[in-house]
Amino acid sequence: MAKFEECLQRLEKIVQELEKGDVPLEKSLTLFEEGMELSNSCRKELEQAEGKVEILLKNNGKLQPEPFEPLTEKAPMRK
Repeated sequence: MAKFEECLQRLEKIVQELEKGDVPLEKSLTLFEEGMELSNSCRKELEQAEGKVEILLKNNGKLQPEPFEPLTEKAPMRK
């Protein structure tokens, strides 16, 4: 899986290409599908980062061993 920044750059290129409007329908669908996969990947990475930040904030910025379980599709987001 690509890094967050790489996914985001590719997603931006897909959006730019689709916004031009001169892409054939089949290619548009392929780009849209890739874009959705990249968007989901970016969202998951952000949720994991958010969970790690919450742990650090809870521990007043001190790095302490603590189990971290990434959010799953079924688990509600922690606020």
